[in-house]
Amino acid sequence: MSLRKSASVLVLAGTLGTVTASPAFATNDSRSTVVVQRSGPVKTIPFDLRDAGEALIRFTVSAPGVSWVRPGAESAVVSVGVDGRHVTDLVVPSAEPTARSLALGSVKRGRHKLTLSFSPQSSSPGARKVVLNRTEIRTPKADQAALRHAPVVVGRTLALLGDAHQNARTDTPLIGWHEELPASTPGHRIFEYSVVWSNEDGGTDSPALMARWGRTTDIEWVYRVEVDAKGNRVDGTGVYQAANHETLVFSGTYEGDHPLLQTCTVNNNMCDAVTTPAPLRFFLDTTQTRPQDRAREILMDRNAWTYPVMAQEMIREGRIESPSDPATVAVGDQRNYLFIEIKKQTGAPTGTGAAPGVTVGVRLKADPATLYRSDHAVPTSSIARDLPAATTVELPEGTTAADIASVEAIRQPMGTGDNGAPATVTSINRAFFLDRAYRPQSSAITWTGSVELTPAQPTGALWHD
Repeated sequence: MSLRKSASVLVLAGTLGTVTASPAFATNDSRSTVVVQRSGPVKTIPFDLRDAGEALIRFTVSAPGVSWVRPGAESAVVSVGVDGRHVTDLVVPSAEPTARSLALGSVKRGRHKLTLSFSPQSSSPGARKVVLNRTEIRTPKADQAALRHAPVVVGRTLALLGDAHQNARTDTPLIGWHEELPASTPGHRIFEYSVVWSNEDGGTDSPALMARWGRTTDIEWVYRVEVDAKGNRVDGTGVYQAANHETLVFSGTYEGDHPLLQTCTVNNNMCDAVTTPAPLRFFLDTTQTRPQDRAREILMDRNAWTYPVMAQEMIREGRIESPSDPATVAVGDQRNYLFIEIKKQTGAPTGTGAAPGVTVGVRLKADPATLYRSDHAVPTSSIARDLPAATTVELPEGTTAADIASVEAIRQPMGTGDNGAPATVTSINRAFFLDRAYRPQSSAITWTGSVELTPAQPTGALWHD
């Protein structure tokens, strides 16, 4: 295969076989397998990198006997190094083969050594080994500027949660991405980096997460920085999301241009002073981006394996109502929810009082008189933000998309009084259930139009069968 300009070609020697680059990640021979075992030797794999730059590693990984839902067997952890330097850790929460991608930082042209070692201190007692297949390392040309400034997130070590390796069993970072924002200086850009955690042990409660955000993962922006036309950091522009969701100037340590941040609150906000040595490091691949007209949860949709992890953490931590009852506010079996994303816009107020949110309602063919609401009739759990927004509607067990008669929008003031502002819903971007394995099924409902909700006309049909 000839060299393509979009990515460096590399060769992974020894047990990994030969990999050649292409515009996307290539895969090697499926027989090329690396097994990293508890009490086993460190696996060292030489590789050649033809182009220097910010490197990524991608593979399919599984941990036989591991399940995020089972206490004592939540995950296996592999420490990943390059040329003797600890770069990142990989938390593997499943026995199912899963495609994962991590950052390796700046790597020079030439020959290097990748090391993979089982971490007994971080891994659950029930974890014995990790199996990696179809491994590739590359330096993607198109994403170098964004990769260059991506943060390294050090694992949480809060004493109240027990140990320094807690992100191997709770609130683990799953995926990252970046967004490019406009800068006031011509030729400059602003990169904002975000992370999806499996849950949050504090902050917004689970019923409100499902109603207001459409998931029980935690999604937070982590770091934001302005770069010049050459991709260099503009001094003083690096900021991070600190405790209580404050935006503070980053004054911590950089590895190259990568800021070191640490998850330091129960709701996954950051500190720029980090624990050393770091018990866990998360250096996520942040090349993924979000379409401007879609909610952040689309990153989870595109990485479907994040949904089972989300659901399993809720079950293991005893946060799921059993039996599930859509008439209660408590979170039930997440397979009973319609995961839906809408787009809305709030108009100008005409008076004083609370601003309106929007609630999604669902009626079923077998019982059209009952309206199942995303907010469970809790006004503060309606959708307030004027962005594409995800929510969920809990329905009776066994409900399928074919059972849905209609989807409605309800204008819901979020406090005392009503400021009179209209709210206009213009789309349903997707609506799906989770399958038996908690993975998203195909979207069953989409809609575009314009439904204006006012104090005089607070409800409107968005879609009906």
